[in-house]
Amino acid sequence: MTDWLEHSVQVEVEVPIELAWSLWSDLEQMPRWMKWIESVKVLEDNPDLSRWKLATGGLEFTWLSRILKIVPEQIIQWESVDGLPNRGAIRFYDRKGSSIVKLTVAYGIPGWLGKLMDNLFLGRVVESTIQADLERFKEYALKAYTQS
Repeated sequence: MTDWLEHSVQVEVEVPIELAWSLWSDLEQMPRWMKWIESVKVLEDNPDLSRWKLATGGLEFTWLSRILKIVPEQIIQWESVDGLPNRGAIRFYDRKGSSIVKLTVAYGIPGWLGKLMDNLFLGRVVESTIQADLERFKEYALKAYTQS
């Protein structure tokens, strides 16, 4: 039995939406700002699939992810097809010169693990981590913008 937990966080980034989109849509660059993501490798023979590796606190998870929907400068939606069960979307909102970047992530954990770890505690840790990831993305995007 799997329990699903979902989190949404967002940040405003003072860069044009084209830049926010181009940085985020280069999936293999995500470890630069996502603390727990150790690596992302887009499959050469199928660019809609990517292999992800998450490592934190001695735990390591991998999964194969499939892009379900992509609308340039608006949304990238995905789901895992093996490994760690997860799904979500990254959305972009144009604020004329700045961008809102909103990340929604849902992940499945075995019911026994949820009871053991207390879903509220796990949720707070994950949410604070992905919020910090978005703050790192903001810094990364601003640096890229000022250097362009």
